[in-house]
Amino acid sequence: MDASAAELAILARSRHRHEAMDARLVLDAVGIPAEAVYRDGWWMLLVPAEDRLRALEELRAYREENPRGPKPRPVRVPVLSGALPGVAAYALVLIVVAIAANRWLFGLDWTDAGVMRAGLVRSGEWWRTLTALTLHGDAGHLSANLAFGAVFGLFAAQALGGGVAWCSIVLAGALGNLLNALVQPAYHSSLGASTAVFAALGILVAHALRYRHAVAAGASLIRRWSPLVGGVALLAYTGTGGERTDVVAHLTGFLAGLALGWVCSRLPYQRLGSRSVQRAAGVIALGLLLVGWSLALLSH
Repeated sequence: MDASAAELAILARSRHRHEAMDARLVLDAVGIPAEAVYRDGWWMLLVPAEDRLRALEELRAYREENPRGPKPRPVRVPVLSGALPGVAAYALVLIVVAIAANRWLFGLDWTDAGVMRAGLVRSGEWWRTLTALTLHGDAGHLSANLAFGAVFGLFAAQALGGGVAWCSIVLAGALGNLLNALVQPAYHSSLGASTAVFAALGILVAHALRYRHAVAAGASLIRRWSPLVGGVALLAYTGTGGERTDVVAHLTGFLAGLALGWVCSRLPYQRLGSRSVQRAAGVIALGLLLVGWSLALLSH
């Protein structure tokens, strides 16, 4: 701006930088030189004194043509109960199965009976999609899935309630194993709760996407879909490392979690907040695993 400081007039001031910059762009567009400066906690818009009245009129006309819509109200996402009991049940199931498999309880090879083998699943042994979720190769494998599963499961349970969340995680994990069995060669085998862990991540992403409509209309596409972007990034970072990692199982678990999470996130909160619904869903989750292991051990 060529005018000296003595010839400048303060046109407006704001606590927010973007408001001053927007007004400056409007004035620049109509040929009025303007400058935004920051002083004593305020952003001030300066214009030549002789242009002050015309600048005020231009800004008034711009605001009439471009009215600001009401600010979107913050969305309060309900936090449901039952998260910790679900996590405790998850840990207990994995530890009990690990002990049984390690000690060959009842004289049976639990790992051989329950591991997901693609050919056997395709030939009708569907229960392996469930039992494989509770088996692990070693203590490190078990510990990692206990940790990640507890975290993702805790957040999923806060979103959907303990029973519904863990029932969805078990179903999505089994569906992920089934999809993995359908695309892998017959000799392929897989075990571990990680398929269910990434299913829980998918459920979380789907639930978060439910609220993307609350993002301001002018937000970028990436911001609106940031939960999906973050979920895929987390999947890529934690689910693809290691020579023994079954990347396809992680991906299919994540996709299955997205699908079931989309359905569950649209259930009315009156149902999700019902203790009877949550208890019934929790019983179904444990019942599925019990039926799966019963069939696996009886047929072995």
